[in-house]
Amino acid sequence: MDKPHSDKYSAAEQGLGYIYQARLALLQLLQLPENTAVFLEKDDDLDFVDSHGGKSLASLKHKASGDRLTDLSTDFWKSVRIWLARYKADGRGTSNLRFFLLTTGTVSTNSFLKTFLLTQSGTEDDSTNLSEQADEILSKSKSALIGDITAEFNELTPTEKQDFLARILIIDGSPRIEDIPETIRDKHMRSIRREHRTSVFERLEGWWNDAVIKQLTGGRDEGIFGYEVSDKFSNLAEEYKLDNLPITFRGKAPREEIDAENDSRIFVMQLREIGISSHRIRNAILDYYRAFEQRSEWARENLLVSGEIEGYEDRLVDEWGRYRDVVFEELDDSSAEDVLLNAGKELFKWADQQSGNYESLRIRTRVTEPYVTRGSFHILANSSPEPRVYWHPQFLGRLGRLLGASE
Repeated sequence: MDKPHSDKYSAAEQGLGYIYQARLALLQLLQLPENTAVFLEKDDDLDFVDSHGGKSLASLKHKASGDRLTDLSTDFWKSVRIWLARYKADGRGTSNLRFFLLTTGTVSTNSFLKTFLLTQSGTEDDSTNLSEQADEILSKSKSALIGDITAEFNELTPTEKQDFLARILIIDGSPRIEDIPETIRDKHMRSIRREHRTSVFERLEGWWNDAVIKQLTGGRDEGIFGYEVSDKFSNLAEEYKLDNLPITFRGKAPREEIDAENDSRIFVMQLREIGISSHRIRNAILDYYRAFEQRSEWARENLLVSGEIEGYEDRLVDEWGRYRDVVFEELDDSSAEDVLLNAGKELFKWADQQSGNYESLRIRTRVTEPYVTRGSFHILANSSPEPRVYWHPQFLGRLGRLLGASE
């Protein structure tokens, strides 16, 4: 990550900066009072607004390992230029602004900038002559950029210079972009079992990035509040408790086009055999996809205990068998086809519309998402070499003929 890019047209460093900006904003908001709001790319890289209207502008610098800030570091003075403009526009000494430089680099021990460090703030006896120190440092530079900044700085009165500089804080040694997830997991996820923290962070950051994109694209005018992060984090944490499982495929659809008319899978054949409409078959295909992919994700993340899926399916099959016996009780070999169809439709209606209401048919007590149960029935209806559940009373006897016709 720290290796220089040989391609002078590479945008990797700039792209990394944007990702760092969003990721560090999340970390900072987790560490601030919940009623704090953050804006990205407004007056600075990050704007933090507290419940009293006080605003803190933060410039972010993701530097190469070992990078140091010295007296005339452009990272600092370019930020000063931004802050000067905001300070003047906001009423100078009457403004409620504070200024932060968050950098992965470190301030040199013999630099004037060390007086702005959090560990030094308010402890230096000579802190009252910050403006004199700044004037002296700026006078040493022959840079045109520094010259322009000096001119803008000198538009302030000595009192305003002192007031302005006293509002600046440098936080050096900030976490690097690749270290922020671990920092969040270690400091803010102790209530979550260690094996689940990476998954929770990834989902939290996914939600966070969506919120950031909405703000940057104008879909959201207000800041993102700390309590929103807390609420989302709390909701995610609940999903990883022992009586629950995360639901991540709600609203998802397979990449390939759904073809309810020509899908040759056994569970779809079963629905056609009892005359279910194409629209309902499409819903069934969605439920099957979501349940199958959800189970796969749970397995990948080791969220399931050994034999849990098998035990869950056995419960579904047992309950299906009990309801089937009731619905099919009056049927025999001489029953008319329309009677058989109605019985099959009634049995499927129970599985599709009613079975999810039974707590005993949930994989875990608090997993109430309908596609989990519905899709699981379709997975069982698709089992080979023979479906474990079926809808048409004579489907198993017709299976060979139907499979031959589909080939």
